[in-house]
Amino acid sequence: MGEKILVTGGAGYIGSHCVLELIEAGYHPVVVDNFSNAVQEGTVAESIRRIEKLLNTTIEFHQLDLLDRPGLESLFKKQHTFAAVMHFAGLKAVGESVEQPLRYYKVNLTAAMNLIEVMQANNVRNLVFSSSATVYGDPKHLPIDEQHPAGGCTNPYGKTKFFIEEIIKDQCKAEKDWNAVLLRYFNPIGAHSSGLIGEDPQGIPNNLLPYVAQVAVGRRQCLSVFGNDYDTVDGTVRDYIHVVDLSKGHIAALKKLKENCGCKVYNLGTGKGYSVLQVVKGMEKASGKEIPYKIAPRRGGDVASCYADPKLAEEELGWKAEFDMERMADLWRWQSMNPTGFSKSTSS
Repeated sequence: MGEKILVTGGAGYIGSHCVLELIEAGYHPVVVDNFSNAVQEGTVAESIRRIEKLLNTTIEFHQLDLLDRPGLESLFKKQHTFAAVMHFAGLKAVGESVEQPLRYYKVNLTAAMNLIEVMQANNVRNLVFSSSATVYGDPKHLPIDEQHPAGGCTNPYGKTKFFIEEIIKDQCKAEKDWNAVLLRYFNPIGAHSSGLIGEDPQGIPNNLLPYVAQVAVGRRQCLSVFGNDYDTVDGTVRDYIHVVDLSKGHIAALKKLKENCGCKVYNLGTGKGYSVLQVVKGMEKASGKEIPYKIAPRRGGDVASCYADPKLAEEELGWKAEFDMERMADLWRWQSMNPTGFSKSTSS
């Protein structure tokens, strides 16, 4: 059996793809999730059940909220010795965080503190943290490298990611046997090529790609483009990174921890920026369907352009994004095979 890796939020979009990559890389993931952004099937998440089917394996799964400190302590003390933790769990919608800041601070920061303290109490010293390019705020220069100032966040979601990064950095300074890799994602898109797992936001999607896909499949009538008065070609410009590339970046980060690396920060992106309407055209090409859209007012907390300089990850992790917007077909495969996501799906 490979090393046990605790994966928090492992039933969600990015977490589930990382669970799949962990198994394929020879690790033994133990998944915890509270189903806040995942579909439950019996006692397990539907995404995890499908990975089990795809890989012909069984995955240990626990329904657990990280705000449940006793439950978390029990998981560590009674059941497992983890080689490392991958921390994905948390609330993650930019617009919602502007409307509900207290909820975001309470959930995201308390969960992280509980996890880090329980890790410390149980002598688990290796952590990969799912951070975000939102920590950079409004870019001072493009492309954004890891030396770009962080902390000038434009929304509470980004601030929670920044605060958690600072907590982890301080812990690594205080206790030299701690190792952490903070991965600042740009904009994850796509799905596993099998079409069995993908992004299934609960309720109205907050991110562009799942919304575009739901319009293409007929689940939603029209896409709202939030603002066309930015200093860009058409709408906001983002660095869209395929979720499988992103997941492989986490495997590379786990290997980095083996070097007793201390605390490291890496951007995970492609280095290319695409506009909203370029994304729409890409989905129209992949799906063969026209995607109606309308211009809506700007959304609170959004920045105009944001794309990565990913060179440091290539140099130090040996990782580089392999897929580009041409892999939009993966997202369309997932959405067309699962028009209502994991719920009431046509896929068994």
